[in-house]
Amino acid sequence: MSSALKITLTLSLLLSAGSHAAGTAPRRTLAPFASEQALSSYLQQLQARQEALLQKQQKLQRATAQYSAQSMAAPPAPPAPMAAKTAPAPSAEAAESVTNVQTAGVDEGGIVKLHGKHLVMLRRGKLFTVQVGGNALQPVSSLDAFAPGSDPSGSWYDEMLIDGDTVVVIGYSYNRGGTEIGLFDVNGDGKLAYRSTYHLRSNDYYSSRNYASRLVGGKLVFYSPLSLNLRRGDPFGGFPALRRWRPDAVPSDFKRIAPATRIYRTDEEPETGFGLTLHTVTVCDLAQRDMRCEATAVMGPQGRVFYVSGESVFVWTTRRGSDSGVFRIPLDGSAPSTLKVAGAPVDQFSFLESSDGHLNVLLRAEGQGDAMWDGARGRGDMALLRVPLASFSDGRDSAPASSYKALPGGGGYGLQNRYVGAYLLYGNPGNPGRRKADQAWPRQPLYAVRWADAGSVQALSLPHGVERIEALGDDAVVIGAQGRDLHFSSLRLGAQAAIATRYIRADAAQGESRSHGFFYKPQTASEGVIGLPILGADERPGLNKPAASVLYLRNSGLQLTELGALAARPGQVPDDGCRASCVDWYGNARPLFLQGRVFALLGYELVEGALRDGQIREVRRISYAPIVPTVR
Repeated sequence: MSSALKITLTLSLLLSAGSHAAGTAPRRTLAPFASEQALSSYLQQLQARQEALLQKQQKLQRATAQYSAQSMAAPPAPPAPMAAKTAPAPSAEAAESVTNVQTAGVDEGGIVKLHGKHLVMLRRGKLFTVQVGGNALQPVSSLDAFAPGSDPSGSWYDEMLIDGDTVVVIGYSYNRGGTEIGLFDVNGDGKLAYRSTYHLRSNDYYSSRNYASRLVGGKLVFYSPLSLNLRRGDPFGGFPALRRWRPDAVPSDFKRIAPATRIYRTDEEPETGFGLTLHTVTVCDLAQRDMRCEATAVMGPQGRVFYVSGESVFVWTTRRGSDSGVFRIPLDGSAPSTLKVAGAPVDQFSFLESSDGHLNVLLRAEGQGDAMWDGARGRGDMALLRVPLASFSDGRDSAPASSYKALPGGGGYGLQNRYVGAYLLYGNPGNPGRRKADQAWPRQPLYAVRWADAGSVQALSLPHGVERIEALGDDAVVIGAQGRDLHFSSLRLGAQAAIATRYIRADAAQGESRSHGFFYKPQTASEGVIGLPILGADERPGLNKPAASVLYLRNSGLQLTELGALAARPGQVPDDGCRASCVDWYGNARPLFLQGRVFALLGYELVEGALRDGQIREVRRISYAPIVPTVR
């Protein structure tokens, strides 16, 4: 491990105290602010310290500028020898669900969902429904994904969830101040109707790997960071708040949803010179037509990764170096708890709240969270943290050094990780660029560790990179490129992990990198069908174009055989008159399996296939693209 991580682990062993409580309840919880006055006083103290620091920095800058000016006015130095005119060489140092979800029972925001006999799609600022029940395939309804009469410019509508007959669209508005939540009604005939729009004050939630929203037991759950600007006139102007949209909405319409008694902090002082963030979990009740939300927030540094289990949201925050903290924020509104920890997870797939009452987290020595594209970054030595949920406390305790297991394989760019059954699997993509077929390809290790007993780590040698790891029931498949080809390696995960077989799709690459791009439909315990969007080897995934096709493979006892592909129709992309969300940040291609039928969502096309003579063949297709009136 790196020296910083080793030091932190040693300190955590010295700092941890007390025995673990029985069950999964934390032994102590964080204390909230007692009143609005107590919170206001604390913020004023922070502001005073930051002002003092700023003045000190400004004084130092002025002194430095004065010294530089004096140096420039001084007599010039004697001419250097001729040999000194040549610059030195640089030093060496300068070089049934239709969504593939992480946790059963925790639905994730996506671009396609199922409502009764209709598929509901979110694309390019609009909602669409297509009837698929009764062997139909027919567009039904479409509607703007934003409020009638509102200006959608500067807004992105990214994710969708469905609860009963309520469609929830989650977006982000740079013009209106945070997360935008649109509520729509959908009836049994697939007709859509606008209901209302709410704004939730937050910073930009975008992550290239994670999803902002979850649906757990009929409750809409958001994680959102809020950076506090203590130098503004009203520091509470950045606190969690909600307003219902109306044409003449003003900032004062925001009503706080996290009082001081639901805001928590640890005993650690904020980092001097670095931002302070309110890590906020908002839970909204969709049972009533007028949405009601409550928020719980904890103060911490900016870097974050979050993971949602069936009962809690875990937020991992990162300070400078490898000092970190992990917060456990229950969805029932009870008090959060925390642990001081070391290192940083890769993304949400680094977490597993296991049924034996433990939190398991794959760590790298350095990382800054998964905002934007940060989840692909990070570096340093790796470890597996495994701690009882009962060890979470009020912020004074650290995870003991004995709860970390050092792991091989430095976490490089684009590291992939996934818990499948009894195993944690992880590996790097290698060189993801297209290469010539006859070029030598360095073999890539895939690491497999049984997370529960922290036994020996296996390194399985693969002739391809690790770009995706997915479950096939209790087994797994690893997908990645070798030169111009796309490889699918099936893994048997028994007493030992072992490579079973490999399928190679020549001249191909993944068409989607998000977790929802893959879907596995099990048919028996050892059989099922895989679907994955692919491109040609010379193509590049584009944010404004559909994938070339969706490839389907049969898994039979981990033997992978091709069933065929359903392809997008080549040709000009239709003019849809797009007004918002005109870039497909969340992808636009998905394999779908419904009631024994097989579909491929490819941009504005929905293609149905059927299995005939061991091959998937196209049966029919529709376009659900909006029709833009022609102006003459």
